[in-house]
Amino acid sequence: MKTIIIDDERLARTELRRLLEPFKDLEIVAEAKNVDEAIEKINQFDPELIFLDIQMPGKSGFDLLEILDKVPKVIFTTAYDEYALKAFEYNALDYLLKPIEPKRLEDAIRKLTEVNKKSSTNLKEIKNILTAEDQVFVKDGDKCWFVKLEKIRLFESEGNYVRLYFDDNKPLILRTLNYLDERLDPKTFFRASRKHIVNLKWIESIEPWLNGGLLVKLKGGQKVEVSRRQSIKFKEMLSL
Repeated sequence: MKTIIIDDERLARTELRRLLEPFKDLEIVAEAKNVDEAIEKINQFDPELIFLDIQMPGKSGFDLLEILDKVPKVIFTTAYDEYALKAFEYNALDYLLKPIEPKRLEDAIRKLTEVNKKSSTNLKEIKNILTAEDQVFVKDGDKCWFVKLEKIRLFESEGNYVRLYFDDNKPLILRTLNYLDERLDPKTFFRASRKHIVNLKWIESIEPWLNGGLLVKLKGGQKVEVSRRQSIKFKEMLSL
């Protein structure tokens, strides 16, 4: 499993690398000392796991996760425990306090192994791609719908929930955007950014946007920014 260590302290990176030596399934492909360097390394190596410090000069570890379109599995490493609750809002796999105890690190790696096993077990289900013609059951509070996926124009992440936009309805479902990204047919549904998946059939117009990105307007009025990284894939897909 390709792994990157992100920490502004060189000694902390060296110590964590030493502690990870017994775990042969983890391949440390790079280190980074700040968010800008981390983005460069993540784009270069596409890691499956990052060990991420929270407090760093300039941008924080949370800022990094806000920037990324595709977030790897995350184990936070920090000297401060007050960030724990916020860390798990970002679906962190674990939260290790410095100095890192070998037993706690071992527990975190065991948790990682269990998550990977579960993902492998569910591979058949994940490969059961949902197409635009499929109908799904949606429940939000007392309201329920059977809705064809072709009618859902936008999926918007809100923490561990996703808001669906169809007709005049905007229900929340207890799913992550990453889960839906794996299940939805990529021929119809495109991951525009860390926060949005758009239904390509609902696109009304496209225009250039900030920093090399695109701005997509959907029938229904919503405007969605496509990140620079995703814009490249978007243009290739639509042959723009």
